[in-house]
Amino acid sequence: MSTRKQLKFLAEARRGLLVPGAFNALSAKVIEDLGYEAIYVTGAGVTNMWFGMPDQGFMGLAEIADHTARIRDAVRVPLIVDADTGFGNALNVRHTVRVLERAGADCIQFEDQVAPKRCGHFNGKEVISTEEAVSKIKAAVDARTDPDLLIMARTDACATQGFEAAIERAQKFAEAGADILFVEAVTTADEIRALPQRLPTPQLMNLVIGGKTPIFNAKELSELGYGIVLYANAALQGAVAGMQKVLTTLRDEREVQESSGLVATFAERQRLVGKPEWDALEKRYT
Repeated sequence: MSTRKQLKFLAEARRGLLVPGAFNALSAKVIEDLGYEAIYVTGAGVTNMWFGMPDQGFMGLAEIADHTARIRDAVRVPLIVDADTGFGNALNVRHTVRVLERAGADCIQFEDQVAPKRCGHFNGKEVISTEEAVSKIKAAVDARTDPDLLIMARTDACATQGFEAAIERAQKFAEAGADILFVEAVTTADEIRALPQRLPTPQLMNLVIGGKTPIFNAKELSELGYGIVLYANAALQGAVAGMQKVLTTLRDEREVQESSGLVATFAERQRLVGKPEWDALEKRYT
């Protein structure tokens, strides 16, 4: 089964598939190595880790395509790719789909914010008209050359127009051909419980640590009927905390030992990047 068919099967099973976000190839390898069944290529993570900037529309198509291709080469599990607003109008969305499909995306996510977009859990968001948003989803659906490539439609309308307006938009996105729906930044437990009852299309729930949406256990979200439970930047936040801890120790104590528990061992680092396999190839070709 292709990775695209795998992802469709997993989403439609509505068992709360837990998906962490990766911000580069090594983080993706860590996620796969720990047994996760899919990975989210996070636009916020790429922007934070690649540019050192906030998630406010600074990432472009070239950056996310490059990261997608590198991650695709590094892992075998399905990839959900964050394409922000599609980097323009419906024609730009069409181009974005073609580029990311070639790069190895199994699902491409588009949102309905006004450009330049911002993190779904920031204040000050605005959304485009429903008609324009629907046209962009139609363009994405029409652009795919592989019918198994999934299109995810995200709406940020909760923040500006309310929960009911977001439900209405999401339903129209489904009618336009979206395979997975993503209602971003709901703010109450009741809204989280209501979404799977109101929208028949498989859905993603985004849990941002420290964000606007209440944190639910993935098991409970599975029981509610969510297809995917996303922790887009848990790995990033953990990496930042880990770097701060080890570098604080180095600054204060002037050394860090492998036995400190603050760092992965040298051997573990080499295992994760596949050095034994590269050594075997070197021996084969030498």
